[in-house]
Amino acid sequence: MNGLIGSGKWFDELHAGDTFASALTVTETHIVVGAGLIGDTNPHHMNAEYAKTSRFGTPILHGMLTSSIMGAAVGMYFHGTAIAYLEHRVRFLAPVRAGDTLATTWTIAELLDKPQHQAGVVVLTGTAKIHGDVVVAEAEARMLVSRRG
Repeated sequence: MNGLIGSGKWFDELHAGDTFASALTVTETHIVVGAGLIGDTNPHHMNAEYAKTSRFGTPILHGMLTSSIMGAAVGMYFHGTAIAYLEHRVRFLAPVRAGDTLATTWTIAELLDKPQHQAGVVVLTGTAKIHGDVVVAEAEARMLVSRRG
């Protein structure tokens, strides 16, 4: 097992087209703690009175936190088998608010074997939705994942 501990998928277990998903209900705590973590206290996130006058009408989750929540699903899918998260790109399409359940689905788009590393690069595409059908973000990612042997 390469000395790895975890329940994640190995590179040689994967197939193009495989999917995995996760969901998280966003709370005001996510917004406030996230603002402190990343240092972004923009009133779109932190000031309810200001947000009422904005195009969003309420405080919204930071895009970087939406991206992070999406990325967490990848990290957990490859728990213990991931070597490195190589790339993560996101396009934000709609706001996420406290009370929204952010549902992320990732699809394995391509597998690039890297035998010299006893691993491979997993190319992923992801979508995050709220309210079942409102797409809030689309992403692409690459993860270097260990082979079983």
